[in-house]
Amino acid sequence: MRHFSLGDFDFALPPELIAQHPAAERSGSRLLDGTGSVPVDRAFRELPDLLQAGDLLVFNDTQVLKARLFGGKPTGGKLELLVERVLGGNEVVAHMKVSKKPPVGTALRMDGGFGATLLGRWPDEDGPLFRFAFSADPYTLMEQHGHVPLPPYITHEDTAEDARRYQTVFAKNPGAVAAPTAALHFDEATLAALDARGVQRASVTLHVGAGTFQPVKTEDIAQHRMHSEWYEVPPATQQAVADLRARGGRLVAVGTTTVRTLESWARSGQASGDTDIFITPGFRFREVDLLLTNFHLPKSTLLMLVSALAGYEHVMHLYRHAVEGGYRFFSYGDAMLLARGSDDI
Repeated sequence: MRHFSLGDFDFALPPELIAQHPAAERSGSRLLDGTGSVPVDRAFRELPDLLQAGDLLVFNDTQVLKARLFGGKPTGGKLELLVERVLGGNEVVAHMKVSKKPPVGTALRMDGGFGATLLGRWPDEDGPLFRFAFSADPYTLMEQHGHVPLPPYITHEDTAEDARRYQTVFAKNPGAVAAPTAALHFDEATLAALDARGVQRASVTLHVGAGTFQPVKTEDIAQHRMHSEWYEVPPATQQAVADLRARGGRLVAVGTTTVRTLESWARSGQASGDTDIFITPGFRFREVDLLLTNFHLPKSTLLMLVSALAGYEHVMHLYRHAVEGGYRFFSYGDAMLLARGSDDI
């Protein structure tokens, strides 16, 4: 089997193809059909026609928090927190952007008037994140005073449009700091068309962390260590997957976070917990048959995942086609549909 390095997943992307705003309508995006040997340009609204009665669409129903918070140190210096995880007792785990880290015990004054006391690093004293105690319920404070945590490649400040569109129509479990972007294309009309087609639906939860944007810094991709994210596969979805296998239908994962959730569950046997699964070419998929996904960053772990599923050469050919065809890339961009390819990559 071929040995892949980081450079294998690089490609030239004109900056103007990075979508800064969503399409006028959720289902108004384009869809690159990559399920066959030849790419086919379609509209996202055609997705129901590409699926079959009895197929099972699995979504990630996580809800994006307004997790970006601004404030200041007692000395007057400004800082920014990006809440990664909510713990018990009004405690949170967050990234901290500040010129000089304040000492443990410092009481920060956050915009909106609430307090955040620095308790230490997380998950241990050498950890990359920080643990804070908020002065009130973190979910309430983020909703009232927080900002939408737009990805680093979206250059404008968050707006009311982002609060609405950087969230799926079925989001219900708060905890993510990045949207499961492949699901942003679905609106009520598309869901109704899928129902009419006889396509079934189920959901999992994976709270997407900021680590999803973490670059791979080692040329040997096997040396990269993935961030950890919390997931859950509820009993109803476990049963839906079992019923699907019994009737011989296809499991269609909506987004890479759904793939990581289902394959983590398949391997560990654990229906909930933390996963740092890293899917690269050569990975043996157990659950996912088709994948609906957006277009990902060069050299990203997400591009490695889709290459593992559909085949490296095929995926890179599709990406060249997308660039030449002017498809819109990343979170607010267009979508592609892929089928699981040969394991012999």
